[in-house]
Amino acid sequence: MPYKISCLLFIKDLKDRLLLLKRKKAPNLGKWSPPGGKLETSLGESPIECGIREAKEELGISLKNSDLNLFGYVSEKNYEGENHWMMFLIEVLLPLEIMPDDFEEGSFGVFERDQIDALDIPQMDHQLIWPFYDKRNLGFWGIRADFSSTQTKIKIEASPLK
Repeated sequence: MPYKISCLLFIKDLKDRLLLLKRKKAPNLGKWSPPGGKLETSLGESPIECGIREAKEELGISLKNSDLNLFGYVSEKNYEGENHWMMFLIEVLLPLEIMPDDFEEGSFGVFERDQIDALDIPQMDHQLIWPFYDKRNLGFWGIRADFSSTQTKIKIEASPLK
């Protein structure tokens, strides 16, 4: 099964709303997710380099390392029965000043944090992404999810609360 590595960017606009992308492609077709993309592993790209590149490509903004806060990762085994994923979770510390244009991967919207749980987001994001986004200021998080059986197994591997 292929192993894919990606980053998700959590960026707020000037009104403190989070930017999400309604995806036109798999994975998570038709669902709202943070923008981001796959690391260019053939180039040895780091998660931060990926975040900077994806912000430029998808959001039209230029960032530098100090504009980003890597606050965790989510490792998913056998996601949708097609891939293993390693997703790095990155907070963008600068506000989004201009709404990005829609593009081939989807359309953008901005939402208050308390609206996101009611959106059509990937089901496991309720457990694997957003609770740890809410705790990002506590330190670095690492979560592992195994979808290999009918009962999803979730384990916190790294936590600032230990």
